[in-house]
Amino acid sequence: MDVSGGAAGTGIRWPEGWPAVQLTALCAAALAEDIGSGDVTTEACLPPGARARAVLLGKERGVVAGLPVAAACFALADPGAVWRPLASDGHTMHDVPARLAEVEGSARGLLAAERVALNFVQRLSGIATRTAEAVRIAAGRADVLDTRKTTPGLRWLERYAVRTGGGRNHRFGLADGILIKDNHARAAGGVGAAVRAARRAGPRGLRVEVECESLAQVDEALAAGAEIILLDNMTVPELRAAVQRIAGRARTEASGGITLANLADVVATGVDAASLGSLTHSAPALDVSLEVEVGADAPSH
Repeated sequence: MDVSGGAAGTGIRWPEGWPAVQLTALCAAALAEDIGSGDVTTEACLPPGARARAVLLGKERGVVAGLPVAAACFALADPGAVWRPLASDGHTMHDVPARLAEVEGSARGLLAAERVALNFVQRLSGIATRTAEAVRIAAGRADVLDTRKTTPGLRWLERYAVRTGGGRNHRFGLADGILIKDNHARAAGGVGAAVRAARRAGPRGLRVEVECESLAQVDEALAAGAEIILLDNMTVPELRAAVQRIAGRARTEASGGITLANLADVVATGVDAASLGSLTHSAPALDVSLEVEVGADAPSH
């Protein structure tokens, strides 16, 4: 089974707005990594013409994300596979096990793609579920943002999972926003100097955000005209004091050390947003499995 060249000509129908070539190539690479020269177990147990139908089961309460990615994995492993969605991304599973999709096709193809398809759905559903919990805790008092602390190569999908869980995305990459961090400020000669340089030389239309670790740096940032102030690794009392000091002159974002356990206290300080790296770098996978039910010639249900 060769899926190594699957970026084009596969017939995969990604949702509108998804980067089709990029994501198809990503799925193909993941399958090639797992299958290698062949799925020796499946090929030893099942004849080439064997057919099967399987169900994707959500076995843990949470928010589903990544079903189109699973469908693409099965389509790459078996171009004739038929995918029947029974739920949509963003669906919250309250009663489990929950039937999320059926897939029917070559038994060899389905079993070869099983692990990779599940890895994507489990990972993305875990991120969506953690984000939904953060959004619930924030209760509309502040935006819940992700960060660039994503799995290399999976940023587009992981950011999608954050949106699926009700969160908002920070900048996608370095070209999408000016965010002056501590090392930028040190190299530029201080927070104020860095902000002034960015406002003078940065691309038009991009707001200048600057990381501040103290009220003194907040004062520098305000004086230099920063439009967003990232309050980094501040305690709750420090955050409250910073918000009062800024008094609406810039948008405020709390970041650093924020967890689901302390998020309510953070947003109660009046910040406009809270960014959590843990939405993507530490979200536990949601329990989702694939179970072969019956032969493909049996009636579907």
